[in-house]
Amino acid sequence: MPTTRRSTGGARARPGPTKGQSTISFSNRVTKAVPKDIKNSIVVPTLEKVDAPADKVPDVEDVVAEPEAEEKPEEEEEEEEEEGEEEEAVEEEVVPEKTEAELKAEKMSEEQIGKYWKAIESERIAPRVHQEGVSVHEKVLRYFDVSSQYGPCIGMPRMKRWQRAERLGLNPPIEVLAVLLKEENKGNNDIETAQMDKILNSVVVA
Repeated sequence: MPTTRRSTGGARARPGPTKGQSTISFSNRVTKAVPKDIKNSIVVPTLEKVDAPADKVPDVEDVVAEPEAEEKPEEEEEEEEEEGEEEEAVEEEVVPEKTEAELKAEKMSEEQIGKYWKAIESERIAPRVHQEGVSVHEKVLRYFDVSSQYGPCIGMPRMKRWQRAERLGLNPPIEVLAVLLKEENKGNNDIETAQMDKILNSVVVA
């Protein structure tokens, strides 16, 4: 087999770049050449410190003086205070109007109340026991307490119970209202509590 012939024109035999020919290099930044005329015409903005405009101080002529509040003399203030006190006194003196039943009960005398109680006693066969020292007023009110047709008496003042029965059309006795009004005028505040309510709320002391 004939031997092959090596060519002398390999990669090593290639000629290098000729002198004067530049090679491409990416290690340096490539910039475009700019003429000097254009470069000088470019205006570079400068950073200058700009002071904020100071607040305008108003002139003395522009300032308008506010009118001072007129001080009321002491006499006028005293008169206003007196008028306010009078108005409050009038408001306190306002009393609610009385109903026809209350006006009628105020005109009722002790004799009429006594006749009412005698009529109730006449319906009984035997006299009542343990009521010898009780007044006629208290007897009338206790009888009203145990009269179940007028509603429960526990936990409700006698006056409110009478008014409630009146609103419901149960016709409570006008003598009971007369007794309550007379006792209230005497300053007896304990008269509003029913006897049964007193017994239930009493505390037994051993």
